[in-house]
Amino acid sequence: MPLSRNRAKPWTADDTQFSLLALPTTVWYLMFCYLPMFGIIIAFVRLQITPGFGFIRSIFSSPWVGFENFRNIFASRDIWLAIRNTLGYNAVFIIVGTSLAITFALIVNELYSRKLAKIYHTIMFFPFFLSWVVVSAIVWGFLSPTMGVVKSLPESWGLGVKHFYSEAGFWPGFMVFMSQWKNLGHGMVIYLATIASIDKTVYEAALIDGASKWQQIWLITLPMMKTIIVLMFILSTGKIFYSDFGMFFQVPRLPNASLNDVVVTLDVFVYQRLLDAPAGMAAAAAMAQAVTACIMTLFVNWIVRRVDPESAMI
Repeated sequence: MPLSRNRAKPWTADDTQFSLLALPTTVWYLMFCYLPMFGIIIAFVRLQITPGFGFIRSIFSSPWVGFENFRNIFASRDIWLAIRNTLGYNAVFIIVGTSLAITFALIVNELYSRKLAKIYHTIMFFPFFLSWVVVSAIVWGFLSPTMGVVKSLPESWGLGVKHFYSEAGFWPGFMVFMSQWKNLGHGMVIYLATIASIDKTVYEAALIDGASKWQQIWLITLPMMKTIIVLMFILSTGKIFYSDFGMFFQVPRLPNASLNDVVVTLDVFVYQRLLDAPAGMAAAAAMAQAVTACIMTLFVNWIVRRVDPESAMI
């Protein structure tokens, strides 16, 4: 008698080992991603901390205000400015970051000296491990209006007399540069791993057919990388309403009224509202940010699935 296809497979020792291996990550996600979700309720109440009640009891005893916090947030000029900056920076980061990461991955992969390739890769990857607090101190050492390196340059160069921390026009391009300087190595290693997984016999066959190095890149390497490139693009668009808080807050040394219009993003806006406004408004902004990020991810994935089903995430 044939066995039923729907019959459950028995639990094996491998299942136990892999479950134990996944347990720490699962616990981490439950504690730091799912458990804090109950705090969403703060976005719909006028939070009042009552002495003797405790934080959680104070949340549930606070007056329910519905969508009032959301209306107050979106009635502010600052939120639309933060949205503009966040979307603008992330659009540039996605285009420039993806292009540079792929380009440098191709360049490093074509180096004949593996030792030299590892040296270049290490040098480019090292900034990723630096804290933005450390990076902001380094930037201050160069751009400080009183003791920075740039101030010591001859005034005839046109650099020594500038006060960079009060010039809004300087920072958009500089923030793009800082983002790429810090994150380029991390993006490059992902594409390098993808290139390394390509079957080398395909290149050997192309070489026998007389394909040049550029033809191999355009006709073999890039098409083979298409799936991971699209996947990284989907993940990037899912974070398009988020920004690197450390970079946008620490490097320009906020609060700085001169730079607010060009460096305040949604993450910085939420932090500022948490300091100078009711907590419900900050929670409302953070919730709207998370919901729109989820919608963007699903929407972009839907478009990719319609165009190229094999490259979609789900």
